[in-house]
Amino acid sequence: MSNFVASLNNFEPSYSSNNAYETLFEQYEKVIMQSLFTSFGLDFIVQDQHGGDVDTIHNVRAMEHDKDLTYKDKAHQEAYDNRGAYDSKEYHSHEGYIAKNREVSRQKKEGSLYDAYTGEHIAANARTDLDHIVSAKEIHDDRARVLSGLNGADLANNPDNLAATNPHTNRSKKAQTMDEYLDKKGYEYTSEQQERMRSLDKKSRQSIDRKIAYEYYTSPDFFRSSAMAATKVGFTMGLRQVLGLVCSEIWFSIRAEFKYASGSNESMLHKVITGFKNGLANAKERYKELWQKFIEGSISGALSSITTTICNMFFTTAKNIVRVIRQIWSSLVEAAKVLFFNPDRLPIGERFRAVAKILATGASVVVGTVVSEAVKATSIGAIPIIGQVLCDFLGALVTGIMACTLLYVLDKCEFINKLIYLLNQLSPYSDVAAYYRHLSALMDEYCAKVMDIDLALFKQQTDRFNQGLMVFENNVDVSDQVLLNSQLKAIYQQLSLEMPYDTSNGKTLKDNLKNPNFVLKFKKKNS
Repeated sequence: MSNFVASLNNFEPSYSSNNAYETLFEQYEKVIMQSLFTSFGLDFIVQDQHGGDVDTIHNVRAMEHDKDLTYKDKAHQEAYDNRGAYDSKEYHSHEGYIAKNREVSRQKKEGSLYDAYTGEHIAANARTDLDHIVSAKEIHDDRARVLSGLNGADLANNPDNLAATNPHTNRSKKAQTMDEYLDKKGYEYTSEQQERMRSLDKKSRQSIDRKIAYEYYTSPDFFRSSAMAATKVGFTMGLRQVLGLVCSEIWFSIRAEFKYASGSNESMLHKVITGFKNGLANAKERYKELWQKFIEGSISGALSSITTTICNMFFTTAKNIVRVIRQIWSSLVEAAKVLFFNPDRLPIGERFRAVAKILATGASVVVGTVVSEAVKATSIGAIPIIGQVLCDFLGALVTGIMACTLLYVLDKCEFINKLIYLLNQLSPYSDVAAYYRHLSALMDEYCAKVMDIDLALFKQQTDRFNQGLMVFENNVDVSDQVLLNSQLKAIYQQLSLEMPYDTSNGKTLKDNLKNPNFVLKFKKKNS
């Protein structure tokens, strides 16, 4: 996101000039070109991934039907690949399974046992099975369970996931999900029984998901992955912002060289080289702004990474969504800097205008990105090499037109200008320089009163002395005694001073110096 606050700060085009609009759009060009360089030309540096940069429970489960999703951490992929084959004996000999069977047997003997699925009473001499509501095999092969590091047998044999039922239901259901089973065998059960079975399945899954989510999202593994991703994206975003500023400086330096270009190909090449060198030199001189750009980019990159990770806990973010999130955070961070830190010392109204320009340009980039991605999904995007270029060009074109329009409206709209003016009146001394000038004037008045000085007369006298001093410094050749003498006399006359020696009878300074008792006397005329 380009930093255009400085470029448009205190910019007041002369609308009486025939080139007013040209001047205005030259300022906008700086803003938009830097934004385009950063958002479209250098965005490849960040390398967004489908589903973000951190493995989440939602995303690893979505891999079963979303082939574009991959593990972000190779260790997680290896853990899933090495989970081992499902062993029914391990799951059905677990102490939790055995304990639940004992409780079922006791209830059956007491005559208090009911089928968990059908709700029917189970007689003391009836046969029963203990079913895993969410099948043990499904839990064993669950990518989210492996990601969390929880033991499959412990999770499957939690009391919330075990239900006593008739052998037919248990053995016909097998490893199917409840929905899959009822889609095939639902005709065997009443609507009430089906609702009961689905409700038990939902409750059990929620219990399992809570355990998995708590275990993984509070683990050092998740925090490490999130921190590494935020650091990586932050660094690359900071680098992208810096390179965007450097590229824009080079572009405008080369453009300036070619503004009145003419001549041979050799001279053209020389202009390119000269412009490139000048651009690098200009960027180097703006090292403080480059550092600020890096910090802004790093902060926005880290925040966008964290935001993307949170989003992927609930839904899978596509690449273009990740890119949009980054752009939004880039705009918000820069806007927050202007709004709360006010580095350019803008009055409050202009500060809000600057924030509006930042957000407007950021919104333009977001729209351009969406357009680029939409075109990419069409047959145009499928054209080798040219397709990608066309998509980026159309996105940049939309961004440029929209940004230029919004910036122009923010500068020229009569209602906005009136509103800005009213806001500026709320803090007449928000400009620090103006504040200190006002404070200096008050201090002068205070000192004059304390020392009983006529401040107006004092300023008049010092101005006259300064004028005389400037004449003496700029126009007098001290080696020319005659000229020096005449200029000193002229200054005396301008200051209304009497000559410091007796001039009666045509006496000169040389004549007075012959008197051993001679003393120079400086005083104002008629004093």
